[in-house]
Amino acid sequence: MTALAAALPERRRSARARRALIAPRPIGSAVLTTATVFLLSSLLTFGLGALSNANPGAAVLGETATPADIDRMNHAFGLDRPLPVQYVSWLGHALTGDLGRSWFTTLPVSDSVFRALPVDLSIAGLALVIAVLLGAAGGIAAAYSNGGRLDRAITAACSVLGTLPAFVVAIALIAVVSVKLGWLPSGGYTAFGDDPAQWLRFAALPAFALSLDAAANVARQLRASLVGELRANYVTGAVMRGLSARRVLFGHVLRNAAGPALTVLGMSVPMLIGGAVVTERIFNLPGIAQLSLQAAQQHDVPVIQGTLLVTVAVVLLANIAINAGLLALNPAARSGRSKTTAASGDGALADDASRGGAS
Repeated sequence: MTALAAALPERRRSARARRALIAPRPIGSAVLTTATVFLLSSLLTFGLGALSNANPGAAVLGETATPADIDRMNHAFGLDRPLPVQYVSWLGHALTGDLGRSWFTTLPVSDSVFRALPVDLSIAGLALVIAVLLGAAGGIAAAYSNGGRLDRAITAACSVLGTLPAFVVAIALIAVVSVKLGWLPSGGYTAFGDDPAQWLRFAALPAFALSLDAAANVARQLRASLVGELRANYVTGAVMRGLSARRVLFGHVLRNAAGPALTVLGMSVPMLIGGAVVTERIFNLPGIAQLSLQAAQQHDVPVIQGTLLVTVAVVLLANIAINAGLLALNPAARSGRSKTTAASGDGALADDASRGGAS
């Protein structure tokens, strides 16, 4: 034990040095990939608007507009310039927060988008919290009951919940919780800053409806990872060293097993935003999906482009956050060597055991 304690400081310094050398590579790669995807997405978003052949002059001024009137309005919106020039100008302004102006209201698109975006972010954020809590609880319970009745029940429930569309769950929740029981309102919205309690009453049902699919995926992935980790040698060694099961689970095993589940959670972010299109309609939420729908009905191209670009940016930022969480959760992932997970867990448990012995 004395030799082990003497070697620990040197091991920690070596580990910190390795992490400092290898950490920037995956982070830099993720940022580069994100920038590339964002650029391609912006090009596709702008291209779809250009291919729509929408004419703001004819749409806004109506059938009585003369060709000269239409030309003047197109010039005011900059649509008489070459498409590459329009794209570069649009993207440059978008990167500074200027998404142009609506063809019909002439209001800044950024004002409309950033007024609706907090609705979606708050609902999606609450849905992610619910998904993490339900998925973690289900995955841990199923893993510790591996092969038992509880494991089979949770697996069956996840299989069913993973196939249910969000709008079906939303309608069922409204019918039971709102109409029959009268516990929560069936629609409407209050900003969190205005009244947190009222916000939670309005956000609970749509967030729960959106979270079930993600929670089922997290539970299944976490259960599979935990079953493998609980059989690892370092867990057996930890038990022999006298560490409690709770300390081993939450201090080491869960940290090593949560990586795949966190990745699945990151993949659920686009589905949450996509599901909000229908969910917002059902619960009458004034979010970005409703803004996009109204703009599509009016052929208001700047608003459509703005909402799409902001949505892509939100998804990409969420993926960066997930990657950062993976690196923080499991330092072995920084080197891209998944086989070192058990070794790093064993070393961490040795450190933990030595600290417990020293105390």
